[in-house]
Amino acid sequence: MNHDAYDNAYIAGILNSVRTIAVVGASPNDVRPSFFVTKYLIDKGYEVFPVNPGHAGKEILGRTAYASLADIPTAIEMVDIFRASAAVPGIVDEVLDLDPLPKVIWMQLTVRHDEAAARAEAAGIRVVMNRCPKIEYARLAGEIGWTGVNSGVLSSKRPMMREGFQSYGIREK
Repeated sequence: MNHDAYDNAYIAGILNSVRTIAVVGASPNDVRPSFFVTKYLIDKGYEVFPVNPGHAGKEILGRTAYASLADIPTAIEMVDIFRASAAVPGIVDEVLDLDPLPKVIWMQLTVRHDEAAARAEAAGIRVVMNRCPKIEYARLAGEIGWTGVNSGVLSSKRPMMREGFQSYGIREK
C-alpha cells in the first residue's frame, strides 16, 4: 500500500469500524498531544485504553493505564502509536503476539516505519502512518472547518449525528 497518501474512504472506513483503541504512549500530562488525542477519542465514543508503563495501574483521563498491550483485558481493534519511529518494530512485535489481532495499527504524525508496517500488513492488519486520528476524524466529520481550516472535503449531505461530544460522525465519502 502507498503510505504517502490515503484515500478518504480508507481513513473513514477505519474510524467508523473500530470501537476499542489502545493509545501507546498516552500521557497524563494535559499539555502533551497524546493527552489531547486520548481525550478527543474518548469524547467521540471510542473505548480507549492508555498504554504507558510508567503509569501502569494509575488513571489517565479516568481510564486505567496498562504497562503493555498484552495487559489490556479486552480485544483491541486499533493501536495508536505515540512513540518515536525507532520504537515501532517492538510495538508491532507486541501487536502480532495479541490474540485476536487488532484490525489497525495507526502511527501518529512524524511516526513512520515501512518495514514494520509491511510485517503488520502481511498479517492482515491495516496500517496508517504519519497521521493523527483526531485530525482525520475532525477533517472527515467537517468539524475542523468550525475553526476556519479547509478540510479538503466538500459535501452537501446532511451530517449524521453520532454518539459522543459534539459529534457529527465521519462521512463515508
